[in-house]
Amino acid sequence: MTFHDFSLCTPLLDGLDSMGFEEATPIQEKVIPLVLNGTDVIACAQTGTGKTAAYLLPILDRISRNSIPHTAALIIAPTRELAQQIDQALQGFAYFTHASSIAVYGGSSGILFEQEKKSLTDGASVIIATPGRLLSHLNLGYVKFAMLDFLVLDEADKMLDMGFYDDIMRIITYLPKKRQNLCFSATMPPRMRELAKRITHNASEINIALSKPAAGVAQEAFLVYENQKIPLLIKLLKEKKFPSVLIFASTKSGVKDLERELIRAKLSAHAISSDLSQEEREHALLSFRNGTTKNLVATDILSRGIDIDNISLVVNYDVPHDAEDYVHRVGRTARAESTGLAITLVNEKDQQRFAKIEKLIEKQVTKAELPPEIGKGPAWEPDKKHHYSHPKKNFSRKKRR
Repeated sequence: MTFHDFSLCTPLLDGLDSMGFEEATPIQEKVIPLVLNGTDVIACAQTGTGKTAAYLLPILDRISRNSIPHTAALIIAPTRELAQQIDQALQGFAYFTHASSIAVYGGSSGILFEQEKKSLTDGASVIIATPGRLLSHLNLGYVKFAMLDFLVLDEADKMLDMGFYDDIMRIITYLPKKRQNLCFSATMPPRMRELAKRITHNASEINIALSKPAAGVAQEAFLVYENQKIPLLIKLLKEKKFPSVLIFASTKSGVKDLERELIRAKLSAHAISSDLSQEEREHALLSFRNGTTKNLVATDILSRGIDIDNISLVVNYDVPHDAEDYVHRVGRTARAESTGLAITLVNEKDQQRFAKIEKLIEKQVTKAELPPEIGKGPAWEPDKKHHYSHPKKNFSRKKRR
């Protein structure tokens, strides 16, 4: 199905043609007609399926056909990276239309806050915002949503994971009750479904390619002891010479430690986490995008927000706590029908967790052999319970002689 089959307005089709967009993806084929017809939508689709265009295009079509300018759509996203990505996509699609947009995602600078305030006061067709920053502006009373037509929650499950439920419900109190609601999520746990049902009305539900890595991703796992992880990672990066590597660790402290170890091994690396300022994060991403930095070490905040093509290797330094997050991490490579490699380092205590991932993706991931110099790793025994004893401090008083 082509985008011309949706009967979108001519300026929007001109923008799509100039960008080389022709064939719609499965989620776009199902979602666009529903949005054009005014239906609320709850869509479950993994990263890389084209969901951003699925909601942006029908929203921009409505805006383009309305000659009266007003703020027509609010898009809420969990991270500044995703907000920026959505805004960039919108600017491309809307190039030949009169639609305008504002990305509101914050930072530590007071100057940036004043710039956002001015833009919000002047108004725009579409506002893309992170929840906390938007609430800061809403509380000051100058954001006008009286004529809002659309509310979009993008990566809604991630927003719940990050503790934004109360912020989202507070934002909704500022919006008109009569509006079209679009909720996009990569997973649909019970709490996510509860939120979607609470926000939408008589919604159509769409499920696309849930929790399955792209066909172009080759997957491997190394069974290791914890102290073997860094030597193995450094050896792989030095020998294979991948042009771009995205490495996921579970904690912010782990990300910084990994960055330090890679730099010590004379490998170009940047760490990126929510602890960094906006400027630092943008610098790290830009350096990675242009190839100056070959290795980017990140927390899961990036697993859904980063939009960089041609990532050749994704490394799960730590096995993700949620099986669905594995799919999102792995989905950063082999995008746009390309191929890529995903490697996971699995220690003893994470074997059960990795077995759950294999059950979810319905595939046994190849367990690669460790290089001889790394030593022998643990056996694959996911059903075995591993107990770790820590040396106890002796607080008893010494006997007097």
